Amino acid sequence: MRIIDFVANELSEVANDTTQDPQRYLSPLLSRDGAAEAQDAAAQAGTEGVAWHYGSPLVEQRIFETGTGLVDRSNRKVIKVDGPDAPAFLNNILSQKVDTAEDGYSAGALNLDAQGRIQHTMQISVVDKVFYLDTSAAEFDSLLSYLQKMIFWSNVTVSEADIAIVTLLGKELPLPEHVFQRKVDWNGPTRIDLGLERSSLQEGVDKLLAAGARLAGLMAYTAERVKAQDPERGIDLDDKAIPHEIPHWIGNDEHAGAVHLHKGCYRGQETVARVDNLGRSPRLLVLLHLDGSAPQDPVPGAEIKAGSRTVGRLGTVVHDSDYGPIALGLVKRSALDSDLHINEVAVNVDKDLIPNDDGVAPGRLAVNRFKGKDLN
Repeated sequence: MRIIDFVANELSEVANDTTQDPQRYLSPLLSRDGAAEAQDAAAQAGTEGVAWHYGSPLVEQRIFETGTGLVDRSNRKVIKVDGPDAPAFLNNILSQKVDTAEDGYSAGALNLDAQGRIQHTMQISVVDKVFYLDTSAAEFDSLLSYLQKMIFWSNVTVSEADIAIVTLLGKELPLPEHVFQRKVDWNGPTRIDLGLERSSLQEGVDKLLAAGARLAGLMAYTAERVKAQDPERGIDLDDKAIPHEIPHWIGNDEHAGAVHLHKGCYRGQETVARVDNLGRSPRLLVLLHLDGSAPQDPVPGAEIKAGSRTVGRLGTVVHDSDYGPIALGLVKRSALDSDLHINEVAVNVDKDLIPNDDGVAPGRLAVNRFKGKDLN
C-alpha cells in the first residue's frame, strides 16, 4: 500500500506549471501527456526541469525490460572542446586517457583537486575530433570556467554546446540525426545516451517514439542508476569523495570507467595511485535497502549511523518497481557489516554488490616484503 500511496502523491502536480521561475530550465517535453516534475522529497538535485514521470512511474520502469524507454535528461549541459590541441589539453587535466581518443570514443572522466577529491564528473564523446563533455547543470558553470582558465597557450576553444541529452534504456532502435551517441558502460540495462541539437529535441523524440520507444520519466531512470551504483556528484558525493570510493569508476582492461590508472600526470593522480597501490578507500559507495514500513523516506544528506556513531552519508533516494525504497550511500568500510539506521529508518547494505578486494594491494605487498613481514 505504501508504494501506491507514494505514486498517488507523485501524481499530484503536472509539470508544465506556468507560475515557475522564467529563468529556470523547463524541457519542452514537459508538455507531453502526463508529464510531471518531481515534487517534495522526490525533488532531489538534478531532477529539475524534466519529467520525473509521465503518470505511471513504476510501470514506466518496466519498459526497460521489454522495450525501449526514452528518458529526457535535457537538463544536463554540454561543453564543446575543439582545436588541434584538444586531446592533449584534456588529457593533462582529466582522469581519463584521451590523448589518443578517436572518433566514436566515449567514456566517463573526472576533474580532481590536488588532494584527489572529485570536483567535476562528466561523460566524454568524440566526434570529428571534437570533444563533447556533458555534465550536470550544477557542475557546468564551474567546469566551463575552469577549463577556459586552463587554456593558456593551448590551441583550443572551450564553449557551451546547445545540445540536449536523451537516454534510451532497453532494446536498441534506429536513431534520428544526432550530434553524438554513446553506449554507456554501466551495471544497468543497455543504455544509449544521445546528444541532439536542442532546437531539434522534439523532432528527434518524435522519431524515436515512431520507431517504438516509449516515454519514461527520470524516476524510472534514477531507480536503475541507483541499482547500478552510478552516483551524481551533487547528491551522492560530498566534498571529500575520491574516485576509489566508486569502484566501477576505476578503469581496467575490461572497461574504461572514469579513471585511467596508467596515463600521464594530472592533478590528483598521486592520491589515485596511492590508494590503488597501497590500500583501499576508507569509504565505499553502496546500494542501500530502506525499511518500506517507515512513515516517510529519509532525505539525501542524512547521516547513516551504527548505533550512535555516524558512519556514512545518504545520497539519492528513490522507489524501485521491484525493491521499493532504495538509496545510495557513502559508508565507512568498517561499518558495512553493522546494523545501520537513519533516524528511525532501518537500512540494509546490499552486500552482494560489494566488490571482493580482500587481496593485498601491489604496493602494500612490496612494502611488506621490504619490511620482512609475514605475507601468508
